[in-house]
Amino acid sequence: MTVFPDVFTEMAVLLLLAAAVGALGVCLRQPLIVAFIAVGILVGPSVLGWVSANDQVDLLAKFGITLLLFVVGLKLDLHIIRTMGPVALATGLGQVIFTSVVGYLIGYAFGMTPVTALYVAVALTFSSTIIIVKLLSDKREVDTLHGRIALGFLIVQDLVVVLVMIGLNALGATGDVSWTQAAFAVLVKGVGFILLVGLAMRYLLPRLLHNLSRSQELLVLFGIAWGLALAALGVMLGFSKEVGAFVAGVSLASTPYRDALGARLTSVRDFLLLFFFLDLGAQLDLGLLGAQLVESLAFSLFVMIGNPLIVMVIMGVLGYRSRTGFLAGLTVAQISEFSLILGALGLSLGHISAETMGLITLVGLITISTSTYMIIYSQPLYERLAPWLGVFERRQPHREAGQDTVPDDAVPLVVLFGLGRYGNGIARTLRERGWRVLGIDFNPDLVRAGDSMGHPVMFGDAEDPEFIATLPLGQTHWVVSTARERHVNLSLIHSLRSLGYSGRIAITAQALDDAARLEQGGADLILVPFADAAREAADRIMGQALPHQTEQAGG
Repeated sequence: MTVFPDVFTEMAVLLLLAAAVGALGVCLRQPLIVAFIAVGILVGPSVLGWVSANDQVDLLAKFGITLLLFVVGLKLDLHIIRTMGPVALATGLGQVIFTSVVGYLIGYAFGMTPVTALYVAVALTFSSTIIIVKLLSDKREVDTLHGRIALGFLIVQDLVVVLVMIGLNALGATGDVSWTQAAFAVLVKGVGFILLVGLAMRYLLPRLLHNLSRSQELLVLFGIAWGLALAALGVMLGFSKEVGAFVAGVSLASTPYRDALGARLTSVRDFLLLFFFLDLGAQLDLGLLGAQLVESLAFSLFVMIGNPLIVMVIMGVLGYRSRTGFLAGLTVAQISEFSLILGALGLSLGHISAETMGLITLVGLITISTSTYMIIYSQPLYERLAPWLGVFERRQPHREAGQDTVPDDAVPLVVLFGLGRYGNGIARTLRERGWRVLGIDFNPDLVRAGDSMGHPVMFGDAEDPEFIATLPLGQTHWVVSTARERHVNLSLIHSLRSLGYSGRIAITAQALDDAARLEQGGADLILVPFADAAREAADRIMGQALPHQTEQAGG
């Protein structure tokens, strides 16, 4: 018997309850993942038994997972791995191998079957990029050395999880086929899939995106459609929707529209992922969770202590200070949404049981909720533990020489919105005087011509707070807007200040009346092009006239 008269009412109540519990989670400084799983448990059969629209929730959950992998591929920044050099690969792969091996031994000691122990061990290796980036951004530590290292090995983890999913789907599709035949089939299909996407990247996507970007709504729609289409193709080829969506994101990652597209899709992704966590929580049996409390605590302690320790050991060997290793290590003290997705995949393939899925979820709830406070209070925690952390540091930690700041920090960086004649003139003059410029415009023609401007150019919108959050604000000295619309500039100022930007802001005003409003809104410098040009012209005229006037006065 259903509690609600129709599916629409049920969905409305679920969203309202998720918003209320999510607000409580925010007050407790907890990631929304924890709140949404708790809502799922609350409305599931173990407590209230409200969820009956399982098909609808499951479909939205699949959309959310697909968009999650699409955005991960879209934001795949190999530049971070290259700039971090050996530390990203060594730490990322070293932590994955260590956690998998030791986690497997712990699972085997608890009497798990080899396959179950392997699933649990692999699930323990992945950390949540979404949660870590959010916490580091809130603390303004994304651009610090430990923040950049953490992002580097989190990207390595994301790549590993995609490879694991490919392998699991191949394993699930073997049936009576031998391992060698299955591996060969996966290789052939994979190469064909990559070649097809590569041809699209070379001949189709650049021109298509250039035309679609004239309408940002159409660009977002295409991004979603492209991600879902390749996800469906991935399923048809015997991979998974996650792998197909990831490849779709990577295919757009090299385009100038990736940041704007990723920023617009982040909110859609987070909304749809809500249903995945609701569905996950609704499937959990509280009785089974209680029976697995000892195992979940053992695995949770291993993740929260073992993972940071192995990161500190590797970074110490590579020559980093114990403080850097400790702060970076705290970012892997939890499992991620990918761990839950991996468990759900294993459950759907019949490799693990519902009890094992419940165990992974309980470990996720414990580690995510606890490690959040560990990261928030990382500095006081380090100060308490510092006397015992020297063992993880070389006598001369040579690696950090010259790496405590972002390269080229001594050269001022200006983020410039608007690359018309006025904006391009400002950029050219700043470059001539030795400043770095990052240009941003939503005109695809100007973005396409970015290489000829002499400075990097991104496709983006000054009114999009999600896009502004992706900018290197920690390195930026000035943000300059040449947009003439007052509401656009006020929105930009509000977004910058709400993100904690502490640099200076220069805003263009159409008229002197707008200048007063913009100055009240928080702008440090008001540019009024016609008035400024007229004043400079008058000064130059008067400067040229002075010698002649002086001669006449003297005669």
